[in-house]
Amino acid sequence: MKTPVLPIIFLSLAVLVACKEESTLSFSEFTLASKDNTIVELDIILASGDSEAANNVNAEIEKTIIFCLNAEKHNTDNLEVSIQNFNQDYIDFKKDFPESPQVWEAQIDGEVLYQTEDIISISITTYTNTGGAHGLLSITFLNFNPETGLLIPTINLINNTDEFSKLAQFYFEQSITKDDILFSPNTFQLPKNMAYTEEGIVLLYNAYEIAPYSTGIIEFKIPYHDANPFLVLNGS
Repeated sequence: MKTPVLPIIFLSLAVLVACKEESTLSFSEFTLASKDNTIVELDIILASGDSEAANNVNAEIEKTIIFCLNAEKHNTDNLEVSIQNFNQDYIDFKKDFPESPQVWEAQIDGEVLYQTEDIISISITTYTNTGGAHGLLSITFLNFNPETGLLIPTINLINNTDEFSKLAQFYFEQSITKDDILFSPNTFQLPKNMAYTEEGIVLLYNAYEIAPYSTGIIEFKIPYHDANPFLVLNGS
């Protein structure tokens, strides 16, 4: 008796489709506000569900936020604990400087910039003010493998670093309007932050990375028709 081939093929296809659907991540908004001594406002996105991929993505997002709130001062991987630590740091600050009118604050926003079956790019924007001369605005890009939820290092997005650097330098120089950049054209370096968007690859330098605080964030995009030859994953 011959083994029926078509049912097996259909079953295999069904399994493949099911696996593909399971690997697709969706995101939902998560908001949290604390007005206990400090002002902490979170308006971020987290991966939905309890899959390993979703948990990996959320752990990395929370890790990024925790670092922005507490830097390396506190050893915790719990988001709510990090907010409590932020509040406690402010209480300690007021004990040391009771006359200071300064109120600490932290505002954190997150959004999905780009999502395909090959890559998910997320942006985390943070503004913190902890009593200095001015607050600090910072943007962090996170790129994920949708199937595993693991972070993809920026260097792993590029298949030819030297040629991509030349291309990036060209677009970088087109975007510069000030002459206070901290490196010369001969010492150009790719930024740590790179992400996919609908319009192209975006590269970003935060304040102080290559210029004074007054220059602010420096951001520029490279269209996919120029960037794709040097990318491991083509954008569209």
